[in-house]
Amino acid sequence: MRKDKLIKPLLVIAAVIVFSSVFVRIFSGSETLAEYAAESPETPPPKTGDGTGTAEKTGQDTAAPAMPETAVPSSGMPPAEQGQTAGNSMEQEDILTGDETNRPAQKNITADMADSTKQESGDSSMKANPERVVYKEGFYYEPVSEELKRRITGISYPVTETEKGETAVEAVNIVASAAEIQVSYDDLCYLSVLHYNFQGVERTGELICNKAIAQDLAEIFYELYRNEYQIEQIRLIDEYSGDDTLSMQDNNTSCFNYRVVDGTSSLSKHALGLAIDINPFFNPYVVFKPDGTAYISPQGSETYADRSKSFAYKIDENDLCYRLFKEHGFIWGGNWNSCKDYQHFQKTLE
Repeated sequence: MRKDKLIKPLLVIAAVIVFSSVFVRIFSGSETLAEYAAESPETPPPKTGDGTGTAEKTGQDTAAPAMPETAVPSSGMPPAEQGQTAGNSMEQEDILTGDETNRPAQKNITADMADSTKQESGDSSMKANPERVVYKEGFYYEPVSEELKRRITGISYPVTETEKGETAVEAVNIVASAAEIQVSYDDLCYLSVLHYNFQGVERTGELICNKAIAQDLAEIFYELYRNEYQIEQIRLIDEYSGDDTLSMQDNNTSCFNYRVVDGTSSLSKHALGLAIDINPFFNPYVVFKPDGTAYISPQGSETYADRSKSFAYKIDENDLCYRLFKEHGFIWGGNWNSCKDYQHFQKTLE
């Protein structure tokens, strides 16, 4: 009897609880936790590489981005070791690397990459030039644009004393009068070429030359490129403030620069855009003095003045560069008697 008395109150209490729960749900519109969980599942945590869903502490909050692949030239050629490629004649076992401490410090690589991007992207006004002559893809020449004139006037191209304050850059190449200037902008043209640098990477180079040799240079540089002949860099001399010594020390290949022959008062063929210097640090300018000594430029390239040795990037009569320039009617400075200009090729107009 006592058990029956206990059960009845418990049933009444349970009925009240159930009734109250139903009443509340009807009038409040709420839902159970189970229903909420079913309709609003939690977003699972992101998985890590091991699939555990838990990031292991590594000192970084996020995974490091993948490193870019090393650049490979379009030819598929891997970065070259010391020495020439197929375009050069010497055997690799005979190559002298030379004392690299003689080389001046190279430019900041970030600046170099920026310069390369500038060269490869080109000048929009140049791209739009309707007078452009395209020899092969990546090899073209055209008249000097107004923007390029602003870039070179006062540096590689001279400016008069009265006009030096009007240049876009600080003038360092100044003449007394316009009558002294023996070449005009109309005599010159801009030349863009492709080449392989010393790492075997394809780069874009730019030159200013006399329009009379523009086609020659386009054809020569195309053949050098096709044979993967290595030229360290091809930049306008204006990037060195017109300083030929700095350009040579940086082993820069260049053409036009309105200047005199080093050590003389005679106007150079470079001043007319009719001469070009190739890999000048490894092919120096040598003047023999009466006392038996020699003047060698640029400084630091003395090792390469001895042409009886075999070393990388040497221009001699067996070299592809020499053969191509000779085929196009150029004179090589390495054949001169009073001095030797192993980097230098020039052409005389008829």
